[in-house]
Amino acid sequence: MSIQVEGLTKLYGHQNAVNGISFNTGQGVLGFLGPNGAGKSTTMKMLTGFLPPTTGSATVCGFDIIKQPLDVKRSIGYLPESNPLYTDMYVKEALAFIAGLHGIHEPVKRIAEVIEQTGLGPEQHKKIGQLSKGYRQRVGLAQAILHNPEVLILDEPTSGLDPNQLIGIRQLITNLGKSKTVILSTHIMQEVEAVCNHVIIINKGNIVANDSLNNLRSGNNNQSLEQIFIGLTNN
Repeated sequence: MSIQVEGLTKLYGHQNAVNGISFNTGQGVLGFLGPNGAGKSTTMKMLTGFLPPTTGSATVCGFDIIKQPLDVKRSIGYLPESNPLYTDMYVKEALAFIAGLHGIHEPVKRIAEVIEQTGLGPEQHKKIGQLSKGYRQRVGLAQAILHNPEVLILDEPTSGLDPNQLIGIRQLITNLGKSKTVILSTHIMQEVEAVCNHVIIINKGNIVANDSLNNLRSGNNNQSLEQIFIGLTNN
């Protein structure tokens, strides 16, 4: 398994943001779902090394998130919900900067591949600050996949995309899941149904569902994912 989590906990004072969760995931697209404040982003930040856990452990591609944080970061492509970008840079300039940080071999070739993958071709010579929100999301996704990581953690990656752009990015995520481990956090249930083969639902810091999409439906009277989600988290 690319990601193994055991008893992962995060406390903020007396608030238990993540409460001893455990799960494993490998190649494919995992939908990581939960209402606002459920602990999704906190979990993803711990897995990427941005936040230290209070207790528990996790490994990414065999690397311990506490003992081997640099190896973990090399193995992960991360698109946070806030999608921080250098808005004064041109698209290709920003990707070249990220390529330099990763020490990518043949950066010009790799940047061209990623621009093609993410549909940034028409905008590649513009400043990031001039782009629409949808294209800024594409730049964030391009930065996340540029170093060809084994694991991708995507927090609301389709935020701000129009319906036509959604189709392209969903297909890209599906294709990436054929060779990588992808954790996809989103509030859009149709998106999960379109691209995910496994679902984890977290509520108030606890995992309340962890199963394949098909098993989740069949175990809940073939309800829609939205109905299942509401039933498990509306308390």
